[in-house]
Amino acid sequence: MIRKSLPRHAALASIAVAALGMSLAGCGVSGSTSGSANGTTTVKMIMEPGPEADSMSKLVNSFNSGQGSKDKIHVEIDQLSRTDTFAKEAALMSTNSSDYDIYRTTSYLIAQHAPYLEPLTLNGDNYFKVALDSLQVDGKQYGIPLDPSVNLVYYRTDLIDQMLKDAPTFEKISQEVLGKTLQPKSPDQWNWDDYIASAAYFTKKYNPNSPTAYGTELQAKNLLYNAMVWDDVLWGSGGNWLNSSGQPDLTSPAAQNAVNIYRTIYTKGLTSPDSDQAEFPETEAALGSGNAAFAIQWNAGYDQLNDPSKSPKTAGKIGIAPVPGNKSHTHVLSLGINKDSKHKAQAEEFIKYLDDEATMAAYVGDGGIASMPKALASKSDPNTAALNKVLSDGSFSEPALPKAFDIYTALANDLSGAWVGQGDVTSALQKANADVAKLAGK
Repeated sequence: MIRKSLPRHAALASIAVAALGMSLAGCGVSGSTSGSANGTTTVKMIMEPGPEADSMSKLVNSFNSGQGSKDKIHVEIDQLSRTDTFAKEAALMSTNSSDYDIYRTTSYLIAQHAPYLEPLTLNGDNYFKVALDSLQVDGKQYGIPLDPSVNLVYYRTDLIDQMLKDAPTFEKISQEVLGKTLQPKSPDQWNWDDYIASAAYFTKKYNPNSPTAYGTELQAKNLLYNAMVWDDVLWGSGGNWLNSSGQPDLTSPAAQNAVNIYRTIYTKGLTSPDSDQAEFPETEAALGSGNAAFAIQWNAGYDQLNDPSKSPKTAGKIGIAPVPGNKSHTHVLSLGINKDSKHKAQAEEFIKYLDDEATMAAYVGDGGIASMPKALASKSDPNTAALNKVLSDGSFSEPALPKAFDIYTALANDLSGAWVGQGDVTSALQKANADVAKLAGK
């Protein structure tokens, strides 16, 4: 995730999938062909500008001055664009270009990219299983897991402590909102009823003494990345895009429950009415301003919320818990070898260099995030510890389908209205199910 205003995934263009049909000239890509000079082979790698490229550049410099110098391999990073790296890559792939040896890829595009990538052999035991599996297609590994993005519950520890001491008020409000009497619990023990009841407790409409206007902030804007967040609720309710037979399963009781959870939070006013236009930045602002007591947020949000200069109201007061249901969407940024590269052997040597716990620990030290438990544990802070725990047990990656990116878009288009009380839930899910069937080729 980007460390300032946007999650890592959202900084890459949403037109990536459609761009497969574009010509190289249409994209304006003009990469230089990698090659050999003075007995040294240059391996060209694509990345988008930003903190990931900054951290990777330090590893590349170490490789070039060490193992690369010995093996006569020189790696270069070509930073294409923060907004359309994947679109430009798609054009290169569609022309079987050999301009670049290593492509940028990610979990939600791996099935689309796989036909253009070389299968990899990695030290699989070094990685979080969910991260490794998210980059596999038909049992083959097509990318090396790097920076993971997951969802966590960030909450105000001072406010939750107050709630835990006020059982009578909590019981009254939970009965009013849910029709059942619940006891206040710590966020790491919440199910979705607890989440809703706690959100009501911190909403002035139900609790005039609440220190926040709303209990939570819902990322309910019609945006494909918000569909990833909603998938937490779907998976946590026992659902999936597909059933055990591989057929679309968006009309299941679990899917009905997942939409109704969002719908309840929004229609009962437990989140700002502007949540229908909210995503990462708005959630960050709601928490940092003290307008919300807790929210599901991408793991990138922690640093700013815990920074006294940027978020004085929350710094030192941010607790972290798993998403209710203990199912958090996970995707990872990655690198894969171009199947049409003329320097695959040299590219493989660099991938082997990255496929090492010591290398990834250095990456973490330089500001990156690793998909290796031991490498990630080399950084000691509450957010990294929570990330390590959730990636070890409590995360999932959606099915690796060639049109997965389009499916996220379809889910947001079909369901975002139902999330905020517009239209009929059953009809919205039937539309989503039909779109998933079409896009998944079922």
